[in-house]
Amino acid sequence: MPTSHLYLITGASRGLGRAMAEQLLQPGNLLLCISRRQSPELAGQAAKAGSGVELMQWEQDLADPVSAAARVRDWLASQDARRFDSATLINNAGTVGNPAPLSAAADGDLSQALRIGLEAPMLLTAAFLGATREWRGTRKVLNISSGLGRNAMGSQAPYCAAKAGMDHFSRAVALEEAAAPNGARIVSLAPGVIDTDMQVQLRGASAEKFPDRTRFVSMKEEGRLDSPATAAAKVLKYLAREDFGRNPVADVRDPA
Repeated sequence: MPTSHLYLITGASRGLGRAMAEQLLQPGNLLLCISRRQSPELAGQAAKAGSGVELMQWEQDLADPVSAAARVRDWLASQDARRFDSATLINNAGTVGNPAPLSAAADGDLSQALRIGLEAPMLLTAAFLGATREWRGTRKVLNISSGLGRNAMGSQAPYCAAKAGMDHFSRAVALEEAAAPNGARIVSLAPGVIDTDMQVQLRGASAEKFPDRTRFVSMKEEGRLDSPATAAAKVLKYLAREDFGRNPVADVRDPA
């Protein structure tokens, strides 16, 4: 029986998420990609990959995490638990919003940043772990974190808070799963600095509201940003490590 691996990836229509999805379009893999919009580019890559590759793209707004989690839970419950040798959830979606001091931030922007960046990953992780508890294969959760979850930056309070919360809920879930039969392995991983739309937003932010803007401009000018494809290869290499899950909060640059 050929091997079969399931990957659920949020924020897969662009940037790091799409780059990971493109690299996972391999025979034996089923990808369920969850984003606000489908990616024609990703669909084209899947068509070129040929037989043995399955791609599903859901249009789902993670700003409504309860609905997203319910949809994932129901879909997983409809799958054959014997089919997959492994199942992996990659919580990649996030937003930097409009960089500004907390005192100047709009209530709606703050709420959306935390729903997408923290509430959705937590609810999706709960849905994934619960629905796959009796599955035979290896189960993993990869949360895409950030150095800003571990080192604070002004005018980025919601993003910092979401990533710090992601790190810490990963630690808690790692303890729970370590004590469970067929427990999943979970890691909240900082992927390095990547040249994505988020970086464009930060470089284009108001210098008055975001004093660290010049730092991000310098990183771009000095060529210190990974391309999404390069970063995706590093992240997926970490995901495949034998010691994945040993440290629930990690950095892609950590030695093996």
